[in-house]
Amino acid sequence: MSGPNLRKHEGFRSRFLRNQRDLIVYLPPGYDDQPSRRFPVLYLHDGQNLFDGATSFIPGMDWHVGQTADYSISTGTVEPLIIVGMYNTKARIREYTPTHVPKLGGGRADRYAKFLTEEVKPFVEREYRTISGPEKTGIGGSSLGGLVSLYLGLKFPRIFGKIAALSPSVWWNQHVMHRFAEAADVYPRPTVWLDIGTREGPRIVQDVEQFRDVLLQKGWQLDRDLHYERVEGAEHNEAAWAQRVGPFLQFLYPAR
Repeated sequence: MSGPNLRKHEGFRSRFLRNQRDLIVYLPPGYDDQPSRRFPVLYLHDGQNLFDGATSFIPGMDWHVGQTADYSISTGTVEPLIIVGMYNTKARIREYTPTHVPKLGGGRADRYAKFLTEEVKPFVEREYRTISGPEKTGIGGSSLGGLVSLYLGLKFPRIFGKIAALSPSVWWNQHVMHRFAEAADVYPRPTVWLDIGTREGPRIVQDVEQFRDVLLQKGWQLDRDLHYERVEGAEHNEAAWAQRVGPFLQFLYPAR
């Protein structure tokens, strides 16, 4: 087997964020052989940690998204999809957080949303054969990337109909995400994958389970449009998240 079919777009500029970053695009098996076929899309944050151990935060430790997607698609458990990894920048904390916190900074997620919906998404839809519409468009990430995925997915449910929130930092700014979700008028309701490892820190499981309960109170139903998983022994790192890629792809993009 050759490696995953990846295309890199270097130095993609954003006028909203006034910076640039690389985008890496995974194309599913059969993409080049079926020139009339269009595919669902999943947008993932922290792009350098997803496909290549050489660029990841901890050298050699990445999410293996390409291999896992290839395997899951070829075994018929996941529908063929395009995955877009957006690299993070030095402004990662600012870009991935909805509000500003005195000691930590942050608060640029609305601008990051414009970058994603008005710059990246139109570019991907021009360059690649995508299916648009929320039922085929997802957003995902881990840690602060999980936080911003929840924030944008619940804020723009007519754009993103699928959310993968791995170990999301819902503790941010005294649980501002809980309050945002409680108040948000979310229609149509996106399908949500939510998980947390038991070795990620003292209160973190409780925080994420409280957030799950907010969604349940708003009408999400476990294992219909919400999957919650508490992963015993899992830590807060790329190796732990790599284990969950296959399962979340199967839940959000099941093969028909």
